[in-house]
Amino acid sequence: MTEQPVRWTEATVYPDMWADPDDDPRNSEGPSPDGELATLQDYLTNYRLTLRMKCDGLAPEQLARRSVPPSTMSLLGLVRHLARVERDWRNWITDGEPLPKLYGGRDADFDGAVGEQAVVDAAFHDLEREQAALDAALAGYQDLGERVGKDRLSIRELQVHRIEEYARHCGHADLLRECVDGRVGQ
Repeated sequence: MTEQPVRWTEATVYPDMWADPDDDPRNSEGPSPDGELATLQDYLTNYRLTLRMKCDGLAPEQLARRSVPPSTMSLLGLVRHLARVERDWRNWITDGEPLPKLYGGRDADFDGAVGEQAVVDAAFHDLEREQAALDAALAGYQDLGERVGKDRLSIRELQVHRIEEYARHCGHADLLRECVDGRVGQ
């Protein structure tokens, strides 16, 4: 039997939170964004920050630690997976030839998530690059009803799908982080 980590949080104001409100980059003062597109972008930004926060402060071996057998899921695997899907989404909106799959074949994003600093650095670099590339490609679309790509996907559907994907995986990241070092919080 392996020893289970003790549950803990850095938050002192609300014990079910990841950090105190003044230290949480997802908290913003003032009114919420105006308009549907700005609201969707705000939610996506906050989920992206949440994923990074769940990974902060961990060593490469901890980031690569798998959940429960037979799952290949790890925090590092999630970072690589989300880099891969950001590229896939960019392929969805193009009429041209698709970019090659990031990391290769099926499950390579998780299978290649090994506890080496070079792999960690590359994964976060890939994620930042792919997020920026898709954000730039979508910046020209202000009409959420506009249909793009070979499958004529609406920009709204893609934006909601992106939020759903990050939200689901941030839930996984909550559990993975708690298994790694016991830190809890949303």
